[in-house]
Amino acid sequence: MKKLLLGLPIAAALLLGACGNDDTTKEKASASIEKEAAEKDVKKSEHTNGSVYFKNKEAKLDDLTIKITDTKVIPVGKKGNEYGEKPVIAFWYETTNHSDKEIDPGTAWIAVFEVIQDNNPNSVNKLEITGLPDDAFLDSQMENIKKNGTVKNAVAYSLDDNKTPVTLIASQGVGGQKLGELEIKIK
Repeated sequence: MKKLLLGLPIAAALLLGACGNDDTTKEKASASIEKEAAEKDVKKSEHTNGSVYFKNKEAKLDDLTIKITDTKVIPVGKKGNEYGEKPVIAFWYETTNHSDKEIDPGTAWIAVFEVIQDNNPNSVNKLEITGLPDDAFLDSQMENIKKNGTVKNAVAYSLDDNKTPVTLIASQGVGGQKLGELEIKIK
């Protein structure tokens, strides 16, 4: 299964320092705004302090920016989920490196985002990454991004049901301060 991203959890841990998680940034983040998105099926909350934020489908951190360009639910057996046993939610995005640090799009995504489908009354249901939903990124998903360079990628998560909305939560790197969230209704 060449498409599986087996090394991403390890690489995400290595990116911890690349996402800007210092005390001064934490002190600056104080505003929280909730509003309805322009799209009828998306609700988002914004946390901004000028230098780091998650709004308008864009997560901006000190060292990188991730902009979500598309989101789709892919049924079992369809292109992008040919081998899965469950439907998936897939995100296409662009990662820009603002630093001299080694940053790749796959690790950056995992360090910044977690995906929740709140359909369990007793525990948090964090969705798991599945196979790459777009073969166009087989060779580039782990490429080192040059300073001020931008690389496109995609990622998919197995859904547990076809009804419960999915919440995408952005933070300042693994274990960092929450920057905001985006709720996506499953159609």
